[in-house]
Amino acid sequence: MKLTILGAAQQVTGSMHLLQLDNYNIIVDCGLDYEKETYQNENLYFPFDPAAIDLVILTHAHIDHSGNLPTLVRMGFNGQILCTPPTADLTELLLLDSVNIFLSKQNKRSRSKRTKSGPEPLYLQKHVKDTVERFVTINFNKEFQINNQVSLTFIPIGHLLGAAAVILTVHENGTIKKIAFTGDIGRKNYPLLTNPQPLPPVDYLVCESTYGGRLHSTDSTLEQKLIETITESCIKYPGRLIIPAFSIGRTQALAYALNKIFSNGLLPSVKIFIDSPLAGSATEIYSKYHHLLNDEAMAFYEKNNHSFEFKELSYVNDKRESLSVSNYHEPCIIISSAGMLEGGRIQDHLYYNIQNYYCTILFIGYCAKGTLGNRLLRGDPIVRLRNRDLMVYATIKQTDLLSGHGDHNDLLNTVRHQSSLTLKQVFLVHGETKSIGALANALQSEGYAVSIPQKGQSFEL
Repeated sequence: MKLTILGAAQQVTGSMHLLQLDNYNIIVDCGLDYEKETYQNENLYFPFDPAAIDLVILTHAHIDHSGNLPTLVRMGFNGQILCTPPTADLTELLLLDSVNIFLSKQNKRSRSKRTKSGPEPLYLQKHVKDTVERFVTINFNKEFQINNQVSLTFIPIGHLLGAAAVILTVHENGTIKKIAFTGDIGRKNYPLLTNPQPLPPVDYLVCESTYGGRLHSTDSTLEQKLIETITESCIKYPGRLIIPAFSIGRTQALAYALNKIFSNGLLPSVKIFIDSPLAGSATEIYSKYHHLLNDEAMAFYEKNNHSFEFKELSYVNDKRESLSVSNYHEPCIIISSAGMLEGGRIQDHLYYNIQNYYCTILFIGYCAKGTLGNRLLRGDPIVRLRNRDLMVYATIKQTDLLSGHGDHNDLLNTVRHQSSLTLKQVFLVHGETKSIGALANALQSEGYAVSIPQKGQSFEL
């Protein structure tokens, strides 16, 4: 059995791992690597023949784990894609949204005086359709026999609706080997989602490390932080609060938290716009699978008949409505995608408000290097939008209370469920160099054998 780390090696995006068994090749995740300006070129080619891959296993729907699946299919992959039912539904939404982003970038480049044509999209809607047809869904904690040699179990891991750690049991040369891929590990007590479930004992563990060396804030609750920020941005001063949020996951958690705040009368009424058709569709899927949410969220749902609708909240659908939000002059909250500010309607709201002293931009998640969100968070005084350099006068804030990733202690606890005497190797992926190093040092001090793979590095297991 050979493991090759093909993505998210010493960086956060582009998760992809190849597991080669006897005449059987498995890919775990096939995400977009978008940490470079030329990310479409970076994702265009695979270091293997896609037709030679027998199976893909998808941990969850986020685009840095799923976003290059249609390219794989377009280039010859003809097998099944295994995932949980919510992951299948959410991934379809995200992949179709990716097509829209590709086409939008192509159109913008085509109109530029500096080039005659924009970059070719990685894939189109027909390739997404071909990909979705390959999904085979498996429920949590149900062992699925892939073939005579290997079986699969999905373990709930938090982070996102439907997200799972992958446990593979492999029979090889008269022995049984177990390898786990964590995907992205969630955090305890996250809005809507259940806590990550401990993983069973395995021989090898491929573990994410996004928040290695970092701890989440504990000085306030999410509701307290939102109340404080809304009071400063919209009530004490007649301004607007813009929250960049991924349409799937963060937006639903945010809407649920705001619902609890305003339904309980903890703030005066403030108009809230969720400007993302994708978020509306994703919210329907969250409602569809409400039985998979945590106990508090299910109880709230049963009491109120809906977790994501209340009088202050409006969902914005078409472009005309979106433009009218920009012209709304009363204090308001605008939630729009994408969370890292790379494309989406959020850029329209930034364009009109980045130079507004009475605007606050609240980041609620991680922003990868090279993204517009990262440039704002590091304090760039000027950013480029719509081919214009704009001074940043808006107030920039950040909170990690809605981060879907477990922090340093959550990552350690995930590994600690494995005995350092029987776990043969931990492979740390999906993290920046500093984060991976911090987690590696902590694990090694507790007796775990740790590897920090380079992209393309292989290991015989």
